Amino acid sequence: MDKVPYFLNQWHYHPELELTLIRKGSGTRLVGDSVQHFSENDLTLVGTNLPHLWRSDEGYFREEPGLFSEAAVIHFREDLWGKEFLALPEMKSIRGLLDKARRGLKITGYTRAKVSRQMDQMPALSGPDRLIMLLSILSQIALSQELEVLSGVHFGNSYQKLDAQRINHIYSYTLNHFSRAITLEEIAAVASISPYSFCRYFKSKTRKTFFQFLNEIRIGHARKLLMEDKLSVSQIALESGFPNLAHFNRKFKEVTRLTPLKYRQQFK
Repeated sequence: MDKVPYFLNQWHYHPELELTLIRKGSGTRLVGDSVQHFSENDLTLVGTNLPHLWRSDEGYFREEPGLFSEAAVIHFREDLWGKEFLALPEMKSIRGLLDKARRGLKITGYTRAKVSRQMDQMPALSGPDRLIMLLSILSQIALSQELEVLSGVHFGNSYQKLDAQRINHIYSYTLNHFSRAITLEEIAAVASISPYSFCRYFKSKTRKTFFQFLNEIRIGHARKLLMEDKLSVSQIALESGFPNLAHFNRKFKEVTRLTPLKYRQQFK
């Protein structure tokens, strides 16, 4: 269990799978080419070598009273139980889960609630009991219909160390400045390449243009503000970095298929 003022991951990947349950906090979650807002009880399974990042909302970095972040995280290798064990017919569903996790999975509903309770019990277990509990958790997820695939099917991990550093600079800068206009020349300078090269580079690594990515960050922030229901739609548009209400309405509907007002009403 990690309890910290805020989440500030670097864009990274590793051979271990990662099961993450957000106990407290909210922010932006990047998994492969998926950009989503996360909040309490968000549960995800990130597959082997799939790049990912969690970053808290701005208020957490200001250390506002009562704001803190807490997560339960389990790391494990695909071959934890050995290749022969994983090849058993009884493990077919879990083999399928490990394969699906290569695109990242968001776990919802009853499955999330049950896995959350099981993860609560993990710290008190030791030895074989801990491994048995992990196997039980994976079995629950493997048999569930309450799963949302996060990353695109064609997203691949083609990153080198330099790429990871450059992508980190781009993502960090964007997450810090999305509430204002960001020019192509400005973000290309952050990546230390020309604007033309930047466009090709970013799309080759993320399967989307930079401005598609920027709008996804902004829409994610707008969704959070709409759910909080404290600001008008016009105020939310400006807070999220959109130059005017018409542009905000159009981009929001492109991503969510709902207008901001209908999204707020649906959430209520």
